[in-house]
Amino acid sequence: MKPILNRSARAGAAVLVVCIGMLGLLGTSALAGGDGGLRPHAKGQYDVSTNTYTVVAGDDLIEIAERFGTTVGELETLNKLTSDEILAGQKLVVDAIVETTVGTDAAAQTDPLPSWNDGPARQAIIEFVKTTTDPASPQFVPPAERIATFDQDGTLWVEHPLYSFVMYALERVPDLVKAKPELAKVAPFSTVLEILKGDRAAFAKLTLPDLEKVLAATYTGRSVDAFTAQATQWITQAKDSRWKRLYTELVYQPMQEVLKYLRANGYQTHIVTGGGQDFVRVYSSRVYGIPPEQVVGTAGVLKYEYDKDGKPFLFKEPKLLLNDNDAGKAKGIHLMIGRRPYAAFGNSTGDRQMLEYTHSGQGARLAMLVLHDDAEREYAYGPAQGLPDTKVGTFTQALYDEAEEQGWIVISMKNDWKRIFRFAE
Repeated sequence: MKPILNRSARAGAAVLVVCIGMLGLLGTSALAGGDGGLRPHAKGQYDVSTNTYTVVAGDDLIEIAERFGTTVGELETLNKLTSDEILAGQKLVVDAIVETTVGTDAAAQTDPLPSWNDGPARQAIIEFVKTTTDPASPQFVPPAERIATFDQDGTLWVEHPLYSFVMYALERVPDLVKAKPELAKVAPFSTVLEILKGDRAAFAKLTLPDLEKVLAATYTGRSVDAFTAQATQWITQAKDSRWKRLYTELVYQPMQEVLKYLRANGYQTHIVTGGGQDFVRVYSSRVYGIPPEQVVGTAGVLKYEYDKDGKPFLFKEPKLLLNDNDAGKAKGIHLMIGRRPYAAFGNSTGDRQMLEYTHSGQGARLAMLVLHDDAEREYAYGPAQGLPDTKVGTFTQALYDEAEEQGWIVISMKNDWKRIFRFAE
């Protein structure tokens, strides 16, 4: 039987599977006032006195969320929406980002980081924004150069007990078996079926080549459009086993505030993830207010094809193009963004090179790592600082020591965050 991945792709996939542990400007800028509190905001009207936006024909929640630097989930929560359907004339409460004027003293603003405890981490973020956006500052960064990059898993949302993009692959197997019933008796697909039925011991049966096959079978061998439709359906329904909530609800509220705060001050926010690029692009606008073109991730080779009617489409081949982890993150930033970031946020050894690359640039730089040290509200793992060891989101003591030596900021989830999730009031 021919291998599913060629030799070079297998090498890249091996890195990816080891990583999973063997199991233009965005946002709004300051608006000039003087109109009695009612001023145009994109297509419709935004009333600053009531913090409401009036929907006009053609609007959708994703576009509204992007304009106000918020997310669809936050709009739905604030307005108690039960679906994405909105009507012209409908008024939506908008949890608008803190609109700052470049160079304004951040301390005089409404608190842009309400979910953060006061301390070195919070202060570093505020000072960085103030220093790099004040035209009078010697470390002023021109708007076009304001780039901030964020790892996703473990930095922006929960990654334990297993990465969501891996859960997607496992939970897609029943559909593969439905299309090809013979797979039900063929490993590793039969093993995955056992796992999904609750047989945890079956995890031990999965080898590295097995996981490669599952990833290849669920992420490739179809058009980009077909994959997008499948991933979209899954992400809107799939729930985490601990909180029984959608994965898209398990976003860290303090990091959402950082994203909004940076965008309010002219920074582009990019996701740079070891996860599948096409997978994360499915929900990045909805969940983080980050459009798909600002997502850099692990990507495969694409083939240009025509369907039976002569319409062109892109086909996902089982060959690795970019492993966006470790040094691959710095490479991906250069290839896809083209500018060295001024700020970078991560949480594991897979983010080390991204932070090194960012911090080595000239001028003011911000490099931050999230340390998962709160088992009660989320999870605790390292093994840095004596925390339990893990192969999913490993934060080694060596990485911790490098952070201290280089002047990077380590964010303690336990001590620096007042709350972790939006739903945890």
